[in-house]
Amino acid sequence: MEKELREDDSQVLCDAIVEGMQENKAKDIVVLDLREIHNAVCDFFVICSGDSSTQVDGISSSVVRHTRKELSEKPYSVEGKSNREWVLLDYVSVVAHVFYKETRAFYELEDLWADAVRVDVPNLD
Repeated sequence: MEKELREDDSQVLCDAIVEGMQENKAKDIVVLDLREIHNAVCDFFVICSGDSSTQVDGISSSVVRHTRKELSEKPYSVEGKSNREWVLLDYVSVVAHVFYKETRAFYELEDLWADAVRVDVPNLD
C-alpha cells in the first residue's frame, strides 16, 4: 500500500531533490512551486542542468540515491535515462527534470510554467 504525501511532505521531498542535485554539481537549479496553479500536474517542478550527458546521468542517479537514503522515497517513474539529454524523475507530488544544458534551452520549461512561483537556487561552486 502506497503512503499518501501531505503538502508539507512535498516540500521536504523537493528540498531533498535539490540536495541530491547539488551533490553532483548541478547547474542553474530552479524550483517551480505549482501548488497555486489550477490543474497543475504536481506540487513542484525542480529543474537543473548538466554540462554533459555523463553529468546528466550522474545528477539523476544522485537524486534517486539521496531521496532513497534520506526519505526512503523512490521515483514512481523515470524517463529519458537512455538518451541522457532530459531525464525526468516523477515522484508524483514533485517532478525533477535534469537537462543537458542545450536541451533545456530548447524546451524552455520554465517559460511554459511562468505563472508558478519561481525560486532560483544558488550554485554551490
